[in-house]
Order: sequence, then structure tokens, then C-alpha cells
Amino acid sequence: MQSSRSLWLFALCALGSGSVACGKPAVPPKKASFDGPATPRVSGIDQRKKLGVTIYNADFAVIREQREVDLVKNGRTALQLEGVAAHIQPETVHLKSLAGPDALEVYEQNFRYDLLTPAKMLEKYVGKQIKVYRWNSLLGVEEPVAAKVLAAENGQQPVFEIGGEVTYGYPGRLAFPEVPANLVAKPTLVVMVGSPLGKQTIELGYSTYQMAWKSDYVVTVDADDTKADITGWVTLDNRSGAAFPDAELKLVAGDVQKFAPPNYPMDEEDLDGAEDGPMMKEAPAKPAFKEEGLFEYHLYTLGRPTTLLQNEKKQVTLLEAASVPVKKLLLFSGTAGYYRGKYGAIASNQKVSVFLEFENKKEHHLGIPLPKGIVRVYKADKSGAQQFIGEDHIDHTPRDEKVRVKMGEAFDVVGDRKQMSWKPHGYCTSESDWEISLRNHKDKAETVRIVEPAEGDWQILSSSHPAKKEDAHTFFFDVPVPAKGETKVTYRVSVKWC
Repeated sequence: MQSSRSLWLFALCALGSGSVACGKPAVPPKKASFDGPATPRVSGIDQRKKLGVTIYNADFAVIREQREVDLVKNGRTALQLEGVAAHIQPETVHLKSLAGPDALEVYEQNFRYDLLTPAKMLEKYVGKQIKVYRWNSLLGVEEPVAAKVLAAENGQQPVFEIGGEVTYGYPGRLAFPEVPANLVAKPTLVVMVGSPLGKQTIELGYSTYQMAWKSDYVVTVDADDTKADITGWVTLDNRSGAAFPDAELKLVAGDVQKFAPPNYPMDEEDLDGAEDGPMMKEAPAKPAFKEEGLFEYHLYTLGRPTTLLQNEKKQVTLLEAASVPVKKLLLFSGTAGYYRGKYGAIASNQKVSVFLEFENKKEHHLGIPLPKGIVRVYKADKSGAQQFIGEDHIDHTPRDEKVRVKMGEAFDVVGDRKQMSWKPHGYCTSESDWEISLRNHKDKAETVRIVEPAEGDWQILSSSHPAKKEDAHTFFFDVPVPAKGETKVTYRVSVKWC
């Protein structure tokens, strides 16, 4: 039986296709072989022509760059690529020539992260001779002493053989004949390539860890709690071990699946600057990011190049919206388990939770997908000074969805909850009467929403205030409470929870 490929070739021949050689199998062209030893070449960051960084909110990024390189023509080159991230994920490296698919052949790649440090130098010189310089205070000079390194591991004091004796804790300045060949000043990516060309432009891409971004929102509400100004900030954090100057910046928001990073034998202290750098803020006159859909996520592109320094946090404006309609909600919440037993008085002076709600709509001066982050809310006091009044975390929020932020608990609005009667009706069914007292100690009237979760099948038999169904398991009452006054809500409900 002919294979599907043979049938495909036969059909092309029957149609008279000029792109297929008929009569004998098509053989793919063989790439040239570049033999001989590899010549080392260095590609510095000054050879970059283009640089792009896409950061995900899961502590990793994808780096893309183009470089002009000078390779050995018709030979092998050990190309050392400087400026790559120290936390590179080597297995994600992608290298190609823009001159064509046959212009570059990659044989192997090596990621060298054995960094040049005093401790590493000592480890590499175990069993070898070094010099220890000691200060002679009488002569005012340093005097060299020959020493053989016997042990130097795990940051412990080195053990020397000096003058036929074994000793440790020997004071002095250590001097080494040379730097061992396998130690590098910075993590370095070296690729072994062959090419029929010399100068050409290559494209390098890879993933790196220790780069992250997050969004934060500042909401300033007006005196009546009905309008708010909203500013969104993006905070970039670069701890990748490399700087990325004048990069095209993109951010991906969404829950992208990514496996945990492998544990490379590289210590944090081996990287420069373990502490946070200064916070750099970039606040343009209008939002700087353009949003677009990407698969099941959202992509935000900064409209200008930016520089991401190593160990730097930078903030860039994501959005600005003025006079966004907001609604303050006072919620007095119950528990589904209250209907399962006989309790009597359940809560006295129960806190009433305070929420702020707005809709992410274009007509409300918003309408872009909001990345997850912390919303911090402020309000001016009588002197005009802005005061912090609460914060909450929101998840990724699509356009046209509601955003609800919990502010805290009300100080002057409290409530009591009493079970006035409870009567079981067979297995997992009950009928009960309730009284909820809401007290408002403020100088103005408030509306409190009583939210009652009820498992299973439920039915309101009677109530002093209109009950509304929120969903299959929840009903609520919107209750006006006068200034310095009290309102009581009573209702009778039948619940079957199994």
C-alpha cells in the first residue's frame, strides 16, 4: 500500500506540478558542514539592533532581540552572547539568522553560571599554590608567604599548608596566579554555530525568571461617595540579572500556565544588588499602554521604548479615569447554617461591612480589561487632605463587569440578629422566624442591605420588608435606616437544605 506521502506526490505529478521532481523521490537539500575548531567571538550589547521584553504576571518574561554579529565565514564560531539575563531558562533559547534558514546552523549552547567570587577562586585552587600577603608593621610592607590550599568549601575558613604545617584562620591578603578558565564574571550564554556567512543579523529569544509586573489602582471618592477618580499603575520589577535599555515593553495579563522554575545552582548573593533599587515613576499625561486581546489573555503594549535596569522597580501609568460613578454598599450578612438549628439571639452589635462598587464600562470612562491588583481608596477630609479609607484585591476583570471593593467595617452602623422561633418539618427541613435590628448612629440616613444565604430550597412565607432573590441560594432586603434611628426587619422562611 502506498503511503499518504506517496499518494500526495503522485497527485502533484498527475497535475503537472513544476515544484515536484517526478520519477524519483524528492530529497531535501543537505546543509553545508562546517568543520574545524571553533573560533571564539564576543557579541556585546552594543551590537543590539532591536530589543523587546514581554513580562507576564507570573514572575517570568520573554526576551527578544536582534544583533549584528561577525561570525567565522564557512567555519565554526563559539559566540559569547553578553547581556543575557542571569536567570535565563536555557532550554527556551531560540537562535536564527535573518539572512535565511541555511545561513546559521546551531550545534550546541552552554550557559555558564560558575561566577567569579573569592570563595569560588579558593575552591578552584584546592591542591594548588597561592600567595598570602601579610603586613609587616616594622618594615611597613606586605610580605608574601607561599601557601597550598588544602580545603575551601561551603564558605568555611580555608585550610592551608604553610612552611610544612597545616593551619587555618591565617590572616592576610590572598593572591592567585590567574583566573581559572571556567569562571565567568557574569552568567554567560555561549552558542556553537556554523555559517557560510560572516556578518549577519541574528534573532535571539529566551525566557527568564525574576521579572514581574503588577497593577495597583488609586481611587479618590468625592464628598458624596457617588463619583471617583481612578488611576491605574503598573509596577515593573526586574531582578533577572540583566538590564534592558530602550526596550519595547509588553505586558501579558491572565492566568498563563507555567511550570515551577528549575533549581539552578546559583545563589542570590552571586548576583549584583540584592536590595531593591530606587522606585522610578513614569507618569505621562495620558495612559501609555495600548490593550489588545491575545489568545485567552490580554496584552498591554507601552507606546514608547523604556529602560528596565537590573534591581529596579519602575511605575508606569496604565489608565486614568475621572468622575467614575460609584456606589457605596452597607452589607449585613448572615450564614446559611442559621436555618438548621435553634439558636435564639445570635449576634449583638454585629459589624456592617462597607463596599464600594463601580462598573468597568466605556461610558464610565473605563472599559478596558483591568489586570488583577490592589485597589486603594482615599477621600478628602474637611481640610481637603486626602485620607486612606480602605483597600482590597481585585482579580482580572473584563470590560463591562462590576468591580466591588471591600473598604472595611462601618463604625456607626450596627445590627442585632435574633431567631424568634424554629420548627423542624421532617428531615433537614425547618421553618423559622427572624428579627434583625439595624441601628444608625450617624447624622444622615443610610440604606443597609441584609444578605441572607439559604442552602437548598427556600421560601419566604412573610416579611416586614420586600425580599428580593439574588440567586438560587441568596435573598436580600434593602432597608433604609434613619439618621440616629433604628429599623427592625422581621421575616419567616421555610428552608430545605438536603
